[in-house]
Amino acid sequence: MTDHETSRRWLALYVLCGASLMIVLDATIVNVALPSIRSDLGFSETSLAWVVNAYTLTFGGFLLLGGRLGDLYGHRRLFLAGISLFTLASAGCGVAGSQGFLVASRAVQGVGGAIASAVSLSLLMTLFTAPADRAKAMGVFGFVASGGGSIGVLLGGVLTDVLNWHWIFLVNLPIGVAVILLSARVLPAAPAFAQGLRLDVAGAITVTCALMLAVYAVVNGNQKGWTSAQTLGLLAAAATVFGVFLLIEWRVSSPLMPLGLFRKRNLSTASVVGMLWAAAMFAWFFLSALYLQLVLGYTPLQVGLAFLPGNLVMGALSLGFSAKIVMRFGIKRPLAIGLGLAAVGLLLFARAPIDGQFVVDVLPGMALLGIGAGIAFNPVLMAAMSDVAPEESGLASGVVNTAFMMGGALGLAVLASVAASRTASLGGAGDLSALLAGYHLAFLVGAIFALAAAATGVALFRVGAAMQPAHAEPALEHG
Repeated sequence: MTDHETSRRWLALYVLCGASLMIVLDATIVNVALPSIRSDLGFSETSLAWVVNAYTLTFGGFLLLGGRLGDLYGHRRLFLAGISLFTLASAGCGVAGSQGFLVASRAVQGVGGAIASAVSLSLLMTLFTAPADRAKAMGVFGFVASGGGSIGVLLGGVLTDVLNWHWIFLVNLPIGVAVILLSARVLPAAPAFAQGLRLDVAGAITVTCALMLAVYAVVNGNQKGWTSAQTLGLLAAAATVFGVFLLIEWRVSSPLMPLGLFRKRNLSTASVVGMLWAAAMFAWFFLSALYLQLVLGYTPLQVGLAFLPGNLVMGALSLGFSAKIVMRFGIKRPLAIGLGLAAVGLLLFARAPIDGQFVVDVLPGMALLGIGAGIAFNPVLMAAMSDVAPEESGLASGVVNTAFMMGGALGLAVLASVAASRTASLGGAGDLSALLAGYHLAFLVGAIFALAAAATGVALFRVGAAMQPAHAEPALEHG
């Protein structure tokens, strides 16, 4: 391979990472600006949730469909369509002057983000075929995917404080235009697999509806109550529609999701690990931000700066070191160590005092979580895509993204419910010590999620030749 071709591949990776960063940022950057959006556009407390939910619903609902469309009609084509739609919707959000226009634009943003996200991993797999290069590229991509959430807290605070809330969306425009122009030049025109195949429309409609119903039930579970008629009804409806989807996939000749895909052991295991790990990461992103803001009295900008050390550590490990240890030791040991360190970081937050000091009580946990995430994401992503055929890589990418997204939503719901219940039993949120006790219990649950993810991966991942430890004898590696 020539130097020019090598440079072009890495430039293509950075383009994919730029798109991924925009999409991940928009899932969290808006949270800091919600009070400003509420006062400016006159949202009620209930309707304000739709600024977040509209994006979450469509993003979660369209991941599987976007991935499969990429397999059928070309990954680059779908990536360009998704990122173009996301950029246009960002412009709509940025100029929104009414509640309805902002919520509608956020929903379109979610669709575009889902389509682009769903095919990003498959494009990466096409770009990098050598195990060492693929491991390095996965590390870079994993850093952006995992670190973007906490970067969004910092950037949201800066833009909202210095300018106004409109800029948390308008900042996407120059990035989006650059990504679109560069994508058309450097991304490979990966083959489509649509010859002789028709889109499974019934499958596409049912799986999208099932996911949107499930996401809506989860994101509103704490507010409406987990045993309320609405929550239970939506979950039952989601299960019913998903059952119809499975029946359709079993009967049609060209299914949207070949059911044999779930027999791919590494993909199925990575999806479970991803759900648990995402739940633990949300304990870091959201609970530690609440602890810093509501208990220690940090401003939004100070909260963002507090996350900076963890992000820097995560970046330093993801951008090279993670790939080296995966190539040296395989996927299981780095996964276990990374998730174990993250669990210790969460346990440190579970003992953070009411008058905590940054250097003593915040920085150690942040650093350990950054180290853990920097080491662990690469093995999960590599394992997920390791045994998937090219014609199913987009769908597999969509499955993994859906698992992370649903794990984050479910994890946040569980953690918030645990914290609120504990706080209420000790006197309510007006009592700072009761509030902190709720956070402590939720951090403990987050640590359990991380340890469960590690145990699942170590027990169930099957290690192929490309992912064996460099010093291991193949005959000894049974997965």
